[in-house]
Amino acid sequence: MTCHNCRIACKRHGRDRKGNQRFKCRQCSKTFLEPQDKPLDGMYLPMSEAELILKMLVEGSSVSTVERITGVHHTTILKLLALAGERCERLMEDRIKALPVVDVQADEIWSFIQKKEKTKGPEEAHADEIGDNWTFVAIEWNSKLIVAWHTGRRTKRDTLEFTEKLADATTGRFQLTTDGFGPYRAAVAESVGQRVDFAQLVKVYATTREGSQRYSPAEVVEAVPYVRIGTPDPEKICTSHIERQNLTMRMGMRRFTRLTNGFSKTFKNHRAAIALHFAFYNFCRVHRTLRATPAMAAGITNRAWGISDLLA
Repeated sequence: MTCHNCRIACKRHGRDRKGNQRFKCRQCSKTFLEPQDKPLDGMYLPMSEAELILKMLVEGSSVSTVERITGVHHTTILKLLALAGERCERLMEDRIKALPVVDVQADEIWSFIQKKEKTKGPEEAHADEIGDNWTFVAIEWNSKLIVAWHTGRRTKRDTLEFTEKLADATTGRFQLTTDGFGPYRAAVAESVGQRVDFAQLVKVYATTREGSQRYSPAEVVEAVPYVRIGTPDPEKICTSHIERQNLTMRMGMRRFTRLTNGFSKTFKNHRAAIALHFAFYNFCRVHRTLRATPAMAAGITNRAWGISDLLA
């Protein structure tokens, strides 16, 4: 180790409180630490502990649960989540781009941030990052790969942003099936209309339940397919796989679990949790049916990644 100013060899000078080796210049007597890698952007959290925290989060543990088990303060946990979410979002954008796909299903899943839409006050009426939140998800059901996602409001603008991401993530002609949400028609036509066979599966529900069963989903009476663009295969007009993915999201992210106090308090942390979940699902989690990760099935990687790979 050499001094930054004098450029001469230094001698060891004990260790700091964290056990890091200190050095002292023989000429100017300045002391300093040996340069260290900072994979967590300056956070002092050990990598082994950071990996444990993220593993607990992607397995459906709440922030409070992680804090009780690991002893790490919840502010540090949320800072780590934001950092991991940002890196995972960049990873998804870089690795999942212009992929050849065959059958894609898309749907939206509801959650809320800070409070539900009906409880917002007049001063919060135009605050888009508070209230009901919808996450748009598209899955390629052969490889089970999440090819695109977007979180925001259930509006025409957000629907178009989602379909633009879907267009960037895919290449070639493919079949797309969504639910009956109206804005999909114009958004799909504008974003990927020239290379998609698009159909919507509109479900007809029975009367809303009352009493003790009012939180249970309504019974589906009929599912009616409507061809919107091209010539989709009638046998493959289906949304079962994306609806099963919705269950995976509710089980894997505490923020999506209904009737709990684990909901998101800020849009930033909500988005980071979703990005971490999808990156872990695509690159790290081995799908039981495929016996491989979705990224391996899609030919993006040749091995199952670890949490450390997502942070790298």
